[in-house]
Amino acid sequence: MMEIRHDPVAPTRTQWLSSGAAIDAHRHDDHQIIYAGRGVLAVTTSKGSWVAPGTRAIWVPAGTVHAHRAYGELDLHTVGLSAIENPLGLNAPTVLAVGPLLRELIIAYTRAENDDSPERARLRAVLLDQLRASPQQPLHLPTPTTPLLRTLCDILKADPGDGRTLAELGREVGASDRTLSRLFRSDLGMTFPQWRTQLRLHHALVLLAERAPVTAVAHQCGWSSASAFIDVFRRTFGHTPGSHPTG
Repeated sequence: MMEIRHDPVAPTRTQWLSSGAAIDAHRHDDHQIIYAGRGVLAVTTSKGSWVAPGTRAIWVPAGTVHAHRAYGELDLHTVGLSAIENPLGLNAPTVLAVGPLLRELIIAYTRAENDDSPERARLRAVLLDQLRASPQQPLHLPTPTTPLLRTLCDILKADPGDGRTLAELGREVGASDRTLSRLFRSDLGMTFPQWRTQLRLHHALVLLAERAPVTAVAHQCGWSSASAFIDVFRRTFGHTPGSHPTG
């Protein structure tokens, strides 16, 4: 069994990661806020994957085993918080919206000297205030626990553009669409269309970070047209994929 690296203190810092670079599975005794100022960040745990572009940050609770992967060149900003301090009251990884002010606060806080100055304490207090006001975003792609659902989800992960219905996919894995629909709700807490949309959005973020054209991204991710993709993307992220920050 692979030993999970244990770094007790979650660092507060800025670091650069090249596209495709990864940080292997590890855990902290502290909570951590993880933000990509440039590029797209994927955080994976045993429960699933969270993907965050430059308008989102990821909250990782203390003790959570997690790994990072960079898509596009990544400016990685991490803020560590003591386990006894949970300003968001969140006990599971969560994607948070990052507006312009919160973005600048995270960047300034992770780049400044880590000291006990009154100025830094004030900066931290405002940062936490902004975090508390940040809406949570449903950008979680949960990992199935049942073998049947895992097989089906792996088929779609290999090709997010696969447009087959649940009934058609069910014939390949040997289950009815009714059984599979029930499993999606009980195992993943969402419907099949909701899960597939999350998968396609995650894949779209990765392709955009690699500077793929919007029309090509729409096609590869299974949308019927570029305009249909742009509409879903805008409703999810608040801006069009063409204006998506890639760094």
